[in-house]
Amino acid sequence: MRKCVLLFILGMTVLTTGAQVPVTLYEQTDKEKMNRWVDSVYASLTLDQKIGQLFMPIVETGSGWKKRIAGYIADQKIGGLLFSKGRLSIQAEVTNYAQSLSTVPLMIALDGEWGLNMRLIDAPRYPHNEVIGAIQDEAAIRLYGNEVARQCREMGIHINFAPTVDVHTNPANTVIGSRSFGENPQRVARQAIAYARGLEENGVMAVAKHFPGHGDTSKDSHHTLPLITHDAARLDSVELYPFREYITAGLSGMMIGHLNVPALDTNGMPASLSPEVITGLLRGQMGFRGLIFTDAMAMKGVSEQPDASVKALLAGNDILLGEANLSRAFDSVKKAVEEGTLPDSLL
Repeated sequence: MRKCVLLFILGMTVLTTGAQVPVTLYEQTDKEKMNRWVDSVYASLTLDQKIGQLFMPIVETGSGWKKRIAGYIADQKIGGLLFSKGRLSIQAEVTNYAQSLSTVPLMIALDGEWGLNMRLIDAPRYPHNEVIGAIQDEAAIRLYGNEVARQCREMGIHINFAPTVDVHTNPANTVIGSRSFGENPQRVARQAIAYARGLEENGVMAVAKHFPGHGDTSKDSHHTLPLITHDAARLDSVELYPFREYITAGLSGMMIGHLNVPALDTNGMPASLSPEVITGLLRGQMGFRGLIFTDAMAMKGVSEQPDASVKALLAGNDILLGEANLSRAFDSVKKAVEEGTLPDSLL
């Protein structure tokens, strides 16, 4: 497993006893302690454990959830869980159960673009982002992020897959729609950053999505691979603008969308599997140093690609979300490591 991932896990779930703070927000002395701990824990992990930490399956709390989670932890040595549909009480029970089984503390994540109610139906409800986007007071949005983070921490959630920083410029785009803060790149950036800062200053990692921008598509990446035909100049001034500002603000997480953007990758590779997009653009040109997550790997925008999990890691992703077949993906990555296709340095 990449050591930065383990550093984050330990920082969020072990070294803190009260407020859980993303590793990027720690004082230097705390980082030094965590680095020493990471080195000792990393050295003790088996190959299976190192590989397993790269996977975060999606959990729905229907019947049989205990058996499924126990299997994920025992067989694939997973690094975390992403909660989908459920209720507060069940989610808390599942989190405590999963953490009790895992040798390495689990990252717990949720899609809370407008708070926990997006996934947990009995959690407090807040307006969708298109409504928040009409608020001029960024301090108020930041306080809103503080409160969502407080609720996340109460539920043992370390990562919120928010904010959505896609610039909604296409009325036919129903998959983003009200999830966006609006159609103006500058306003989207300001308001998304205010929400993200509110999350992180109260101890929950923010994850901007869906890089390099899902706002001007007429197709849904859950069902197909959307094509974005804008040239590099347009992408730089609109789609990429909020992501660049988010990086400049020093925020912690990024999710890569399953998007075909020929101006960024001429091979037709989904952005989530593209070294040009992730390592070249996001890491290299834009200077992002935080954690990188794929969008759900079960989505049709990427799931039909052969060896998608291996390609995603080679492209520069740190965590693979929501595999359609976790066992098969785990075996594929392990085989690639054993055959030398996937270097040990990426684990």
